[in-house]
Amino acid sequence: MKILQFLLLFTAVVFADEFYAKLEPINTYVVKSSTSGEVIYANENIEGKTANNTTIVKVDAKVNRIDLDGSLKKLKIINNMIAIENANYKKLKNVSTKSAFEKDAQRIKVLNLQSQASDLKTKIASLRDQIKKKTLVEKNRYIYSVDVKKGDYVNPGSLLYVAKDLSKGKLEIFLPINTADQYKDKTIYLDGIKSDIKINKIYEVADSKNISSYKCEIVIPNPKQFSKLVKVEFK
Repeated sequence: MKILQFLLLFTAVVFADEFYAKLEPINTYVVKSSTSGEVIYANENIEGKTANNTTIVKVDAKVNRIDLDGSLKKLKIINNMIAIENANYKKLKNVSTKSAFEKDAQRIKVLNLQSQASDLKTKIASLRDQIKKKTLVEKNRYIYSVDVKKGDYVNPGSLLYVAKDLSKGKLEIFLPINTADQYKDKTIYLDGIKSDIKINKIYEVADSKNISSYKCEIVIPNPKQFSKLVKVEFK
């Protein structure tokens, strides 16, 4: 019992060619807010379930939408002004009695309006992006936790929720640096059962905690249970 308790304290423990590792989801996504605003919807009921094109969190985008609507109207007005002033310039440049200064002044007026239109287009694209990022939808990930509630105010970098990809699992073990290459072609046994799984990746830089070892990743397809301790043997 004491040995098992000791093993559970670590992600992986090595003993000869036997290792123990906890089976974890292939990826964990810590989703943070990229904008500021009040949380107007937090789907707490999805915690512990797999999303299916499900809205997880909404941040208030009312001000952004008002700004976007005003910017679109302003752009339309400026585009009309450009058309008018450009037509005036085309007429003016063919009039021999008009000076080069007057023609240049009209051309500059057109260019200034075009510059304003370009700035507005950039602003509109930014506003649309901000609005999009304020409604967070997950297609098929497992929602581990929703970390905000309706009425909370978030800033860029605030934690919103944590999601996990359960389509695959991974085991992380630590191989001695001097012998790490010897494990690449060996047969892997999981809990004593032979498998056709191979090492997915060996990080050939010493681990920051296990300084005499390389971290090794083994990917498990379609796992039935996560967070259990698995014995990994190489033969």
